[in-house]
Amino acid sequence: MPGAVDFEIEKALGKPPTSVGPLSGGSVAEVYRAAVPEIGDVVVKLDRSKGPTLDIEGYMLEYLAAHSTLPVPKVFHAAPELLIMEMLPGGSHFSSNAQIHAAELLAELHGIRAERFGLERDTLIGSLHQPNTFEDSWAEFFCEHRLLHMAREAHGARRIGKKLLRRIEAFAAGLEERLEQPEYPSLLHGDVWTTNVLAEDNHITGFIDPAVYFGHPEIELAFITLFSTFGSAFFNRYNELRPILPGFFEERRDIYNLYPLLVHVRLFGGGYVGSVESTLEKFGF
Repeated sequence: MPGAVDFEIEKALGKPPTSVGPLSGGSVAEVYRAAVPEIGDVVVKLDRSKGPTLDIEGYMLEYLAAHSTLPVPKVFHAAPELLIMEMLPGGSHFSSNAQIHAAELLAELHGIRAERFGLERDTLIGSLHQPNTFEDSWAEFFCEHRLLHMAREAHGARRIGKKLLRRIEAFAAGLEERLEQPEYPSLLHGDVWTTNVLAEDNHITGFIDPAVYFGHPEIELAFITLFSTFGSAFFNRYNELRPILPGFFEERRDIYNLYPLLVHVRLFGGGYVGSVESTLEKFGF
């Protein structure tokens, strides 16, 4: 509906676009590229569902822009049903130099600290609710507001059965002994998948679609390993800047990746359930 999109852009920005065309990747909303006089190329997300939440994505991008130097698109308009933001250059292909740059950017982001784990408001991961109730214990925050929250959501959506939910609950009950309490809660992007990072000419041009909160940097690193967003060039440089503690690659990354796996279970079901079960079996549950 190009005409309807034109109207929404003009109503929000006060200027009619000179061109509008569809973009791929809109799993949460319709996504368009538009050219707007005096502004330039913008990305437009339009959510026509009964419960739109695009304002939360806008909030998260603005939070990162205000509290960090992470490159993110400028937000021009953020409402539940309409988000308009800067169109950043680049694509999701990363040379070794781009991975090194990503490591430097994320290491700097993880140096931004808070007093407690969580955030001033709940956010989203993809289209799903992400609770950010403040906690002093990282293990408690991860278990209650990440692992168990998403397991219960998946069970409520009939993506997993009661037996698997009970296995996850039993596993979570002993995680305080397996997880490291970091020196301080770090600001996280929260969703560093390949398509949420853009690069051009050996450097990173932007991070998009965040799921921000203050947590342990290891959960960010674990996400990166799950679908191989970055490789050894990234981890070698990150480790130089912020040493990765022993046991992360051997054990803790699998624990942390239960959360994004359960996100995928909640959204898609299917083969991701087997990945959750395999992880639990690895730890004897």
